[in-house]
Amino acid sequence: MTCASCANRIERKLNKLDGVSASVNYATEQARVSTPVDYDSQRLISTVEEAGYHARLSAAPEQGDGATVAGVPDRKDRELESLRQRLITSVVLAVPVILISMIPVLQFTYWQWLCLTLAAPVILWAGWPFHRAAWTNLRHGSATMDTLISMGTLSAFVWSLYALFLGTAGAPGMTHTFELTVEPTDGAGSIYLEVGAGVVMFVLAGRYFEKRSKRQAGTALRALLQLGAKDVGVLRGGVEVRIATAELVVGDEFIVRPGEKIATDGTVVTGTSAVDESMLTGESMPVEVGEGDTVTGATVNSGGRLVVKATRVGSDTQLAQMAKLVEDAQSGKAEVQRLADRISGVFVPVAIAIAVAALGAWLGAGFPAAAAFTAAVAVLIIACPCALGLATPTALLVGTGRGAQLGILLKGPEVLESTRKVDTIVLDKTGTVTTGTMELHDVYPAEGVSTDQLLGLAGAAESGSEHPIARAITRGASDRFAPLSAAESFTNSEGKGVQAIVDGHLVVVGRASMLADRSLSLPAPLAQAKAAAEGKGHTAVIVGWDGQAQGVLTVADQIKDSSAEAITGFRKLGLSPVLLTGDNTAVANQVADQVGIEKVIAEVMPADKVGVITRMQDEGRTVAMIGDGVNDAAALAQADLGLAMGTGTDVAIEASDITLVRGDLRSAVDAVRLARKTLATIKGNLFWAFAYNTAAIPLAALGLLNPMLAGAAMAFSSVFVVSNSLRLRSFSTRYRQTTGDRRTVAKQPAPNP
Repeated sequence: MTCASCANRIERKLNKLDGVSASVNYATEQARVSTPVDYDSQRLISTVEEAGYHARLSAAPEQGDGATVAGVPDRKDRELESLRQRLITSVVLAVPVILISMIPVLQFTYWQWLCLTLAAPVILWAGWPFHRAAWTNLRHGSATMDTLISMGTLSAFVWSLYALFLGTAGAPGMTHTFELTVEPTDGAGSIYLEVGAGVVMFVLAGRYFEKRSKRQAGTALRALLQLGAKDVGVLRGGVEVRIATAELVVGDEFIVRPGEKIATDGTVVTGTSAVDESMLTGESMPVEVGEGDTVTGATVNSGGRLVVKATRVGSDTQLAQMAKLVEDAQSGKAEVQRLADRISGVFVPVAIAIAVAALGAWLGAGFPAAAAFTAAVAVLIIACPCALGLATPTALLVGTGRGAQLGILLKGPEVLESTRKVDTIVLDKTGTVTTGTMELHDVYPAEGVSTDQLLGLAGAAESGSEHPIARAITRGASDRFAPLSAAESFTNSEGKGVQAIVDGHLVVVGRASMLADRSLSLPAPLAQAKAAAEGKGHTAVIVGWDGQAQGVLTVADQIKDSSAEAITGFRKLGLSPVLLTGDNTAVANQVADQVGIEKVIAEVMPADKVGVITRMQDEGRTVAMIGDGVNDAAALAQADLGLAMGTGTDVAIEASDITLVRGDLRSAVDAVRLARKTLATIKGNLFWAFAYNTAAIPLAALGLLNPMLAGAAMAFSSVFVVSNSLRLRSFSTRYRQTTGDRRTVAKQPAPNP
């Protein structure tokens, strides 16, 4: 498929079949088709082929469940390579033709014949994809931008051949001079090779960059499925056997050691541990699991040894279902038809009709055939502007290049229209509004205990644990003490806490239940501090030694310094912020209050995130989503505009429309501003690209089109479009970067209390 009208044509053909409902996505080159039970899928393939395209089933359909018809990946790679070769060839050959034709001082005695030699391969071979698509369109009674490009370039080429071989343009010493006059001409003394070669080169450039971005379709799904464990140790007759994860069956018992990924969904048979589910659920805190608890495939065991009984395998697992969500969301995304194609849908037939009318009018008025054909061909030539080939690619390249300098990666022209319409911005919490890393927050020592003593002993005791909370406490203590005291006789109580001897004290750090097991009661001031911290959504850790509870430490996911400023920026752009998270309501409300978000939707599972986005869209909102985790991938794909933090997972990045390289939420504000400005530039470019030629068509139809006047108008329109696009280089961020400042402050030693 070469443009959105191709997708529309295939969709119409498929929907004409009895009982078939089809949706064709131009961006992913896929058709999602719902069919009756026992429907012959070969009819779908045949229908697509009859429309002039190729297709295959990407997966065997289940009865009544539909199928996916998709382009062959190898074929897409070959098409991209072919486009690259054609683009390189056209640049090498067309640039000299344009320079010689447009600069009289470079025109030597037989320059026109050199231009013919160089331009012919560009127009005929490099432009072949346009000619082939135009022929396909003609056979099906439609016209697209390919039709305009093909007719214009071939008309310029054929008329140049006529002028060179049968007219006076081939004479030695012929020149193109810039005489800005309007007078009748028979066209036999002018050539249009630079028009044909230039248009092919410019449009090929835009087509190549578009194809290259489309080639990434499906990468998100592959990355998502690669998250799972590749092999697993299964217990067979009491003996551990390593097998591929794909060979697991329901009922198998497998071993998960500390640091390993859980192979598939299951139930814990023996062992206790903390499982990091943040990649799938967005929950910032690890989940403590024990015998009888359920665990999810692809999550990480960060604590003790587990034996798990498989309950779901293959396509039934939560990971596979999330991949299906991403695929469905991508396939169901509304197709944004490119502006040039929409305008050309009217412009092309009108231009052709004017050319035919001009030919008939001149012949009917008794003028020579040469003059009549000159007028008709001039209309076709002027209807194919060079500036049109530059309008979208130049603005997109300058805009995306400037975005890359600012850490903003736009994935293509389809992204731009979404930014203009967006009115609601949905933000994930963990890793987006917050850092996604647990940090020591507050220290509450008991009476008679110093902050240094409490933090030093607790940090030393926790230094032997790999639990995220333990690492947060150790980091907090290390910032104040370097090095920490050595810990001896370290023991870890799974799911409860740790115990170690530090500086002669038996130190216990963990949950209240662990201290209760050792008959350590919590004094009223510490109990109040613990309750207050938990009320704010923080995690409270109790520290005790010498038979007494000596203090409370609180740990929490830290809010990024830039988040509140970014929320203000969103409101100024007319966007309503919504916090959407898998964390509990208390934590979510606390974060929302601090950054200025009024609407909060908490305790939402990954599958439900897609539903939340869909409900907002059903309410008439145009929704943007910002996230960073695997759990956000499907929602990013479902949203009208998906923005992924570059510090997040590859799956989220691939499923998004815009990637923010830095972990700074303010980059999202700049991304929306840049995308909107780039879209406005493209629209301005397209308007002027068509305006120049629309104004010149009446002159061409009346036989008043001087070739050099037309060349000058085209050159000026091209220069105007490029200059307008280059203005995007001046785009700048409104925010001062503070990352370095924060890092410098963090390295300064903390003062003693």
